[in-house]
Amino acid sequence: MQDTHRAPIRKRMPGLAHDIVADLTQQILLGQIAPGDKLPSESTIVRNYGVSRTVVREAISKLQASGLVETRHGVGTFALERSERNGIHLSSDTAASVRGIIELRMGLETQAAALAAKRRTETQLLQMRQALDDYQHSLAHNDSSVEADLQFHRLIAQATGNAYFTDIISQLGRSAIPRTRINDDERGDADLLKLGQMAILEHEAILKAIRRQDPDAARAAMLLHLSNSLERMAVE
Repeated sequence: MQDTHRAPIRKRMPGLAHDIVADLTQQILLGQIAPGDKLPSESTIVRNYGVSRTVVREAISKLQASGLVETRHGVGTFALERSERNGIHLSSDTAASVRGIIELRMGLETQAAALAAKRRTETQLLQMRQALDDYQHSLAHNDSSVEADLQFHRLIAQATGNAYFTDIISQLGRSAIPRTRINDDERGDADLLKLGQMAILEHEAILKAIRRQDPDAARAAMLLHLSNSLERMAVE
């Protein structure tokens, strides 16, 4: 006879460990937790996030797998030195180098957008929204929008919860933005204000897909944005 009185299987709420990983990853990559610094204790994280010790241990395990921290038994968990951060060297300012960088980003950031759509937090959505608002404000006042542009892409990488995506985007830095790499002769008669406004529309499509947690749409929107970036900069 079937046992109808079995206790229901308890499912851990999804995303709790990811939220901790995302927050601590951002603090480490921004230098708020410096290499060698000790992370908050397990009990402190439990109290701050209102989660169980099992969730905290899962989050720390993910940080270890990403190479961001190491745990010293009986001592605590410490942020590691990311010595490979300066490993990408981009010294050329030619059209060919811009094409190469965007092709790299096509492979990297389309997947990042898809993962971000599945894993982003509400706080990260608000930060992405602010980056796009800053972008529009800069264009409207004829100021450089490069930092806001880069911040939007950096936030998408952070929302993956995978430190390697964030590391590579951070290493690329301003080189990831084509208009900072191509010289005036190669750019020709491009109207940067008009191009920037077109890019805003593409960024909005990416954000909408990430907000509604549609990884396929986010991947497609990012691919369209980067493909159009090649055409806008006339990189042949």
